[in-house]
Amino acid sequence: MNIDIVKEDLSKNLGKRVQITEYGMRNKENNYYGVLYKIYNNIFSIKTNDMEKSFSLADLIIGDVVITYY
Repeated sequence: MNIDIVKEDLSKNLGKRVQITEYGMRNKENNYYGVLYKIYNNIFSIKTNDMEKSFSLADLIIGDVVITYY
């Protein structure tokens, strides 16, 4: 998977509702719900009700972050 392909896929879904699952250390899992807000060179952001949260495109490629569109 190429970073340009990931950015293109995110760009097509800009403004859509998403669920982000972030897998961390020691089997910790965080879920975030919001709207795909901005895409930068190496990160993308979602806007939830009370905050803006950013994630690395590299983490998305290696599977530490999973995005679900709905």
